[in-house]
Amino acid sequence: MDSVRSVALGFWIGTGSVTEDEPEAGLSHLLEHMLFRGTERYESLQIDQLFDAMGAELNAGTGKETTSVYARVLDVHLPEAFDVMHEMVWKPRLAGEDLENERQIVLEEIAMYEDDPQDKVFDVLGEAIFAGHPLGRAVIGRADVVAGSRSDVLRSFHAQRYGPRNVVLAAAGSVDHDGLVELAMAADAGALPDVVAPLAPPPPDGHEARVRFIRKDTEQYHVCLGAPGIARDDDRRWALRVLDNVLGGTSSSRLFQEVRERRGLAYSVYSFSALHAGTGQVGLYLGTRPDNVGEALRVVGSELERFVENGVTEEELARSKENVKGRTVLGLESTAARMNRLGSSVLAGLPVLSVDEIIERVDAVTVDDVRGLAAELFPAERLSAAGVGADEDVFRSSLSLAGVAS
Repeated sequence: MDSVRSVALGFWIGTGSVTEDEPEAGLSHLLEHMLFRGTERYESLQIDQLFDAMGAELNAGTGKETTSVYARVLDVHLPEAFDVMHEMVWKPRLAGEDLENERQIVLEEIAMYEDDPQDKVFDVLGEAIFAGHPLGRAVIGRADVVAGSRSDVLRSFHAQRYGPRNVVLAAAGSVDHDGLVELAMAADAGALPDVVAPLAPPPPDGHEARVRFIRKDTEQYHVCLGAPGIARDDDRRWALRVLDNVLGGTSSSRLFQEVRERRGLAYSVYSFSALHAGTGQVGLYLGTRPDNVGEALRVVGSELERFVENGVTEEELARSKENVKGRTVLGLESTAARMNRLGSSVLAGLPVLSVDEIIERVDAVTVDDVRGLAAELFPAERLSAAGVGADEDVFRSSLSLAGVAS
């Protein structure tokens, strides 16, 4: 990207909560934290000081299928940033005393997450949709697993997953491709373990709508409805992006207008989707006060029924397609967004499409495409439900007003 002086650099590792067995639930997330706790050559404080001195950003994240370590630096600092990140990914120290400190930090993060019903309800929905499957498990992990993890277990976990076959190096911005390849080839590449990482389990067979509720003294009821979606390599993913915008992904969407703007039943209401290997997830969220939860879900149910039966209008389709194209192009003006797209796409085996190719696929979406996808994904009988609030009976009785089995 000739117009910038920065580089977004990322190491993308094919491990996340979905590749963990039940006794390992949370080790990918804990290991991500431990990457910052020092390497063979760099102490934890040195890593912080080096990136601070460069005026750079360094962070990491764990998802259901990937872990990423990423930075944004000035182009002149790329070799130094690469060297440190390479050490973090391939040669973390994973020492016992560091693990004890970081374990406490992750346990605090889990406690903070448990206290946030607006976050918690999404994992409650995942458990309802994918009950018994790792896709339904929270990425952050279980406190008992984190509390009982040992250095040798974490080292073994790292050795099984952090190998060249399972890692993608991605960069965008003021970077020369051949120069980046030279950095990678010079960084002890021959000494890295040639491991084959554990594969994610196949998606669950069949689908059963379920209801899950967590009682918590909150000012609002936090509610999610959702169901299995489509896989990340499904060509209908472009139609799904258009559908999501019309249903609840923008301020002009049906759910936002009907629930919030016209009736004032919620401050936050929106739809969402996630794509995984072999399957995916669609859903919607709303947060509302106890006296509004029944009416809010009745309106949601009515809108979903209308959406499934009638699909979208030509006007909605045109507006949503332009929104998807605009957000895509604007997003790709960011070095971080471009790096994220490269790393995640290559790791997942998806083609890296040009902007023109993306626009072409969005333009090809038709009213019938969206209508067919809505009719497949959003019938009330497919929808699982998750809630966090004060009274489960109130929640379940309100679900019936939405036409969802309680």
